[in-house]
Amino acid sequence: MTQVVTRFAPSPTGFLHIGGARTALFNWLYARGRGGKFLLRIEDTDRARSTPEATEAILKGLDWLGLDHDGEVISQFDRADRHAEVAHELLAKGAAYKCFATQDEIEAFREAARAEGKSTLFQSPWRDADPATHPDLPYVVRLKTAQEGATVIDDQVQGTVTIRNDQLDDMVLLRSDGTPVYMLAVVVDDHDMGVTHVIRGDDHLNNAARQMGIYEAMGWPLPVYAHIPLIHGADGKKLSKRHGALGADEYQKMGYPAAGMRNYLARLGWSHGDDEFFTDDQAKEWFDLEGIGKSPARFDFKKLENLCGQHIAASEDAALLHELEAFLQATGAPALTEGQRDGILTGMYCLKERAKSFPELLDKAHFILTETPIVPEEKAAKSLDSVSRGILGALTPHLQNASWSRDELEAELNRFCEEQGMKFGKLAAPMRAALAGRAATPSVFDMMLVLGRDASIARLSQAAETTA
Repeated sequence: MTQVVTRFAPSPTGFLHIGGARTALFNWLYARGRGGKFLLRIEDTDRARSTPEATEAILKGLDWLGLDHDGEVISQFDRADRHAEVAHELLAKGAAYKCFATQDEIEAFREAARAEGKSTLFQSPWRDADPATHPDLPYVVRLKTAQEGATVIDDQVQGTVTIRNDQLDDMVLLRSDGTPVYMLAVVVDDHDMGVTHVIRGDDHLNNAARQMGIYEAMGWPLPVYAHIPLIHGADGKKLSKRHGALGADEYQKMGYPAAGMRNYLARLGWSHGDDEFFTDDQAKEWFDLEGIGKSPARFDFKKLENLCGQHIAASEDAALLHELEAFLQATGAPALTEGQRDGILTGMYCLKERAKSFPELLDKAHFILTETPIVPEEKAAKSLDSVSRGILGALTPHLQNASWSRDELEAELNRFCEEQGMKFGKLAAPMRAALAGRAATPSVFDMMLVLGRDASIARLSQAAETTA
């Protein structure tokens, strides 16, 4: 059985668009789930618009998403000589021809066709001309497209797509300066790279019909085609800047974990029964082309956040800390100190529950990250009146010798509340203000366990001694 080989082939004219990221993910999942290869090709033949910065942004986006590729990154531009070589092979076979028609002649043909109500597809007078009649002038090389019958694309997503050959023109393969066109380069690269499955956006569906002509003329086996629908915004319109973040790097800076992003993008247009949350291993095992829908998927931030929250909760603590630090670096935020790293790692069990993004997780970790002495926020400061400070002052001796476990701390604080004749809620508010400087925090027990005995008592004592 032939090894599966897929590829992702972006043009380096900007960031890694979220639609491109999903295309890359589908190719990666399909190859990885079948022990195949996932290749990366940068389609940089448009020299005016291709930039090294855009290539770097694409590579960084794929790296953040965890979509590793096999082998070296291939530059399409670097292979121009090979593309031209195939065009000359087609010329030698009689499957292509030299066309000397000028742009003025082509436009005159089209104007005449429009006037007569005929097809404006250019029909070159040089298609069957005797080479002895060729002038010593610049020419393009055109593919001899079949003029009768139809080209049938057996697409794994779109089904059987039939395009009449009289709707296809004789495509240019080499420009008059001898440089190959994109449509030729794609086919030659896919063949030479051994690509078995071309999974790409359905905006390339019409290209497939024209590219198949090159495969057939060269006697090369056709790849399996799967043209996937584009992504739309929640309003049903094609995804654009008005819908929010577009580039993969923007989603990283918004603080979404890569695993959650992979899960969400996989579900965006593909389904496996009713499964919503799944791991990478499950996605690789389950992903198939049959599960891709024909209709455009709608991007939904609420669903993304929900899945990201589930992935944060399910992540290994050390891996989550590593990705949190990458988020801080990506946003230009200060790096964590060693003490902050240790504190977050210790407290991860209570920080990651119900956090849907890294900003939310960091917000919950405020009590670890804040500087001491703590200056409470306005709402929290209201909990530290003279009576509450007196209560905190009375509490600290009880904690000096307490066993620093959750059960023991709960028992100790409940005993203290009974002695004081008050409910625990009356104690919790000033403790939150003292330990974190905020009114909304993780539980006081979690904060005390994470901070440890010395830091907890120091903060409570400092709050008790502070005058209003």
